Amino acid sequence: MRLARRLLLRGRLTEGGGAPRPPWALDEAAFIERCSRCDACIRRCPEGIIRRGDGGFPEVSFSDSGCTFCGRCVSVCVPHALAAQRPWQLTLTIAESCIAKRGSVCMSCAEACIERALRLPLVAGGVATPQFDPQRCSGCGFCVGPCPSGAITLQQEVTAR
Repeated sequence: MRLARRLLLRGRLTEGGGAPRPPWALDEAAFIERCSRCDACIRRCPEGIIRRGDGGFPEVSFSDSGCTFCGRCVSVCVPHALAAQRPWQLTLTIAESCIAKRGSVCMSCAEACIERALRLPLVAGGVATPQFDPQRCSGCGFCVGPCPSGAITLQQEVTAR
């Protein structure tokens, strides 16, 4: 009930769609319930991607870097709000504002993708557009910041209830 009220007051009618929580965060309701907003995970993140978000709860911004899955945030989370089995379930989206999709050569995302989940296969007489392999994507976010058009986003998957 409290989570639904919080979402409504922030102009969102459902969970998901916002900035992702830190890796290994529990589902949104459990995370909000357990997280003490102590900022320990924020201070401990060597990549500096965990930041204070809505209501003082930590969230991830991939604008400057990506996640190396070092686990330091988990090791300092005393209330165990970061205790899920998987680091996270993020969905990658490439918007139509993608430079390659608009007909100009750009390889920023594929060059940054350490998992090779984003590739730009050669196209004879044309411009290669990003091809995404969700099976290879770890959700690290290293592809988000380098995108000159801001076309790549990673958002928490919405789970059906």
